[in-house]
Amino acid sequence: MRFQPRPKFGGAATVVFLVTGILAAGIPASAQSAQNSRYANKLAPSVFSPTRVVDLMLDLANLKPNETLFDLGSGDGRILIAAAGRYKAKAVGIEISPRLVAKANAAIRKQGLDGRAHVMEGDLLDSDLSGLANADVVTIYLATSLNEKLRPTLEKYLKPGARVISHDYAVRGWKPTRVEHTDDKHMHLVYLYEMPPVKN
Repeated sequence: MRFQPRPKFGGAATVVFLVTGILAAGIPASAQSAQNSRYANKLAPSVFSPTRVVDLMLDLANLKPNETLFDLGSGDGRILIAAAGRYKAKAVGIEISPRLVAKANAAIRKQGLDGRAHVMEGDLLDSDLSGLANADVVTIYLATSLNEKLRPTLEKYLKPGARVISHDYAVRGWKPTRVEHTDDKHMHLVYLYEMPPVKN
């Protein structure tokens, strides 16, 4: 599965699995905090999907055992853990924040899912995303403007029949197959798109 993010810390390794190299390098805690904050907010605010929304996203995706799910901007890994644990899927996350990469991979290990799920560190706008060619499902919770920037990449790599599930924000230029919402005070929308997408 190919993924080659460009290094962000000088000569640091291009992909970070399980634990970031920041702590090992002995960077002071204050510097770590500044780095994490900067990267966490570069693409979209670090806001996590509630459990009820994660359930709706994966149900709408009709995720099957051994399918491959990519979560772009995977945060603390909750979608990956649900996909790998409940649906027995293979789950790959891409996350820009080193702190969240480490947190997510620790949670994955704690659940005994490290053979089925992992998170890689990378900037979605500055990475080789050709590994998406292996994806059956892609989940996103990103701003509409970022969805628009990622749309050409999704169209380039995703295979026919792959599903894109977006929490709250539509993908401009695509017509959703279905739109569902949570029935609660703070209603959330979930969009289902199928590749090749129908253009608006």
